[in-house]
Amino acid sequence: MLNSILYKNTRISFSTKGKGTAVVLLHGFLENSTMWNSVADSLSKKNRVVCIDLLGHGQTACLGYVHTMEIMAEAVGAVLTHLKIRKSVFIGHSMGGYVALAFAEKNPDNVKGLCLMNSTTRADNANRVDLRTRAIEAVKTEYKNLVRLSVLNLFRPKNRILFKTEIIAIKAEALKTPLQGYIAAQEGMKIRNDREVLLHFSPYKKMFILGKKDPVLDCKELLDQVKNTEVEVIEFPDGHMSHIENKEELIIALKRFVK
Repeated sequence: MLNSILYKNTRISFSTKGKGTAVVLLHGFLENSTMWNSVADSLSKKNRVVCIDLLGHGQTACLGYVHTMEIMAEAVGAVLTHLKIRKSVFIGHSMGGYVALAFAEKNPDNVKGLCLMNSTTRADNANRVDLRTRAIEAVKTEYKNLVRLSVLNLFRPKNRILFKTEIIAIKAEALKTPLQGYIAAQEGMKIRNDREVLLHFSPYKKMFILGKKDPVLDCKELLDQVKNTEVEVIEFPDGHMSHIENKEELIIALKRFVK
């Protein structure tokens, strides 16, 4: 069941389940907290799991027309303050990883662990910024088609048929994202800071989960980020949607990480 708080006159929706170490699950772009259902069910048996709908996604409203990773992280912090949670393990998928990094940079003492799942610490390069800019223009007239295509392109090509039923459900959830939420998140991701330094100098435990056939993120570039660090790396053989394409293995890895 979703609860909510008001942050800057904007309703932020979240859910909590279980008792124990606080584990905060942050979804990706065009996703919402429902993406974590299976993961949350498993982790909540021994932990207090908090799932948050980020700005402009799920049941959380928009806050202006640019959702920076910092403002999203502040909204996350407001939920945790409301719940009186001081220290948490953060697990962020894709854009959720960017938000987790922004939170960790500002609040290092409130982080017990950080897992970046199909995500990156690096800022967008010029090509990626250009792709986002073009998507923002295209979505104004081709919203449904662009959203559906965006979801499909997150999966390893051979898995697009194998997980056809799951993809239909994910597209339906993605289409609940309002146009303003789509644009505000893209604008925020375009200008996000590079936070690779956190992998080298932060004191808490860290883990990278990546897909060798990720259509969005280059596996070699991700591995380059963790060179000469103590970051644990879990490599799966599939795409950007590890919670679907490699669900059982992912849950095992996450349970071990938060233990």
